[in-house]
Amino acid sequence: MNVRVHGKNMQVSDELRELALDKIEHAGRIFDDGGSTDVEFAERGNPRNSEGRFCVEITSHAAGHTVRVEASAHDDRTALDFAVDKYQRQLRKLKERLIQRSRTSPNKRLNPDPSPSDEEEDERLQIVRTKRFAMRPMAPEEAALQMEMLGHDFFFFLNAETGENCVLYHRRDGTLGLIEPA
Repeated sequence: MNVRVHGKNMQVSDELRELALDKIEHAGRIFDDGGSTDVEFAERGNPRNSEGRFCVEITSHAAGHTVRVEASAHDDRTALDFAVDKYQRQLRKLKERLIQRSRTSPNKRLNPDPSPSDEEEDERLQIVRTKRFAMRPMAPEEAALQMEMLGHDFFFFLNAETGENCVLYHRRDGTLGLIEPA
């Protein structure tokens, strides 16, 4: 498994780097595909928010899917522990879904006793509304203006320059991101 550990607004010590490598490699045994994983440590400079001062983001590619988790805590080791726990849960959930997809009987499960939190998450993932609208071609700048006027966090539009469907979204740092098909 290829693990890349780096820091944003902070320097990652060798001891913390080794700890992150060990924990990620241990969690990565759920999938034996040897994919790449990116671990980013970040320190937020807001003194009023000491509880979430350190943030750890783990991004990985497993079985053709992207798994991304983020956790924050008052120190970097605790944030790493929280993030690795979330990462393991996400990998297990992905593996469970892949196994369920390949099975024909609905009562076969990888783990016989599902936890209540898994059932709550499945209920939360139900599609409750579908919207349909005609899309007219527009430039990304015009889509950004439309998104701001509607007050949405994202905007799906037909890019006039490329003729492709694209998504414009607000990033956590206050900037905008554009998702285009490959």
